Amino acid sequence: MAIYKIEGEQLTEVQRTTFDKAGVFERQHLQAMLRDQIEIISPDTMIVAEEFGEWEQSKRRIDLLGIRKDGSLVVIELKRTEDGGHMELQALRYAAMISTLTFSKLISIYKQYLDKRKIQIDAREELLAFLELDEPDEDNFAQEVKIVLASAEFSKELTTSVIWLNDFGIDISCVRMHPYENDGQLLIDIQTVIPVPETADYQIRIREKKQQERAARTQNRDTTKFDLIINGKNFTSLSKRSLIHAVASEVIHTGISPLELEALVKAMPNGKSTLFRAFDGELNESELISSIMEHDTGGTHALSARYFCKYGEFFCYGGKTYAMTNQWGNGTLETVKMVSDAFPELNISFNASNS
Repeated sequence: MAIYKIEGEQLTEVQRTTFDKAGVFERQHLQAMLRDQIEIISPDTMIVAEEFGEWEQSKRRIDLLGIRKDGSLVVIELKRTEDGGHMELQALRYAAMISTLTFSKLISIYKQYLDKRKIQIDAREELLAFLELDEPDEDNFAQEVKIVLASAEFSKELTTSVIWLNDFGIDISCVRMHPYENDGQLLIDIQTVIPVPETADYQIRIREKKQQERAARTQNRDTTKFDLIINGKNFTSLSKRSLIHAVASEVIHTGISPLELEALVKAMPNGKSTLFRAFDGELNESELISSIMEHDTGGTHALSARYFCKYGEFFCYGGKTYAMTNQWGNGTLETVKMVSDAFPELNISFNASNS
């Protein structure tokens, strides 16, 4: 969006420039100005270190290190470039490095910062006053590290990465700084672009909902392993999908065709309607995967990942190649039991593994 000034009855566009053309440097100008007015890009924040790099075997330095009133640490990275470079990757490294800081260590860091700037205040008392605490609370200190990226512009790759990371609970903000030149004055339009201020609360709720859903899926996932005996052969510690595949393999090796097995499973209560994907000819692994991927319509996972299609997993029968689905969940054990009952001569038995 352009900025306009009113001249009489007309709107005149203010010309955008670059920090480079304006002679504005990151550390000498932007960092120095924002350090003393950090609320412009990071509200409720106090700067506790500048060019911070107290870690071994690394020369990397955080432009500005801050602390929020809620006790979370803030990594602030500044760029004057038009794409932001790889600042999100740098900031993630820094966030990991400072994630173990204690309150007592932060007092020492803040004291060094104050001494360097010749500011005569007590570091401990100033931190406690800012956090509105009477005494340090180590248990609740720095439970989260937030990241603020401020740049003249951000590339699509960077913003895509930030949005994805935010979905996984990493708090990253992107603040865009557009410089403009007007009658010898340099103006800077500063806007938070991620999260969009008008939708920040909504985005937070969506992010929390996604995190809860992921946690629920993880907690509810059945990771039970099974031991199988079939036709005198022993198999141990099989997942549900490997269990049904092992049973299907043995049934087919007895002479039952994949189509006959599929018809049997389909006729079962809640049975799968499609057990195999069939292709003409006896294909090798790479040919089978290529054939499956011809039907891929896009999505998070490749279509071939939904089938047993590695060497030794698929079946060649009657001039065709069959790839069995690996998408099994509720009802898997019931299917194994009904297949076992249909082929009593195979003496199929299975139990939850103790290993």
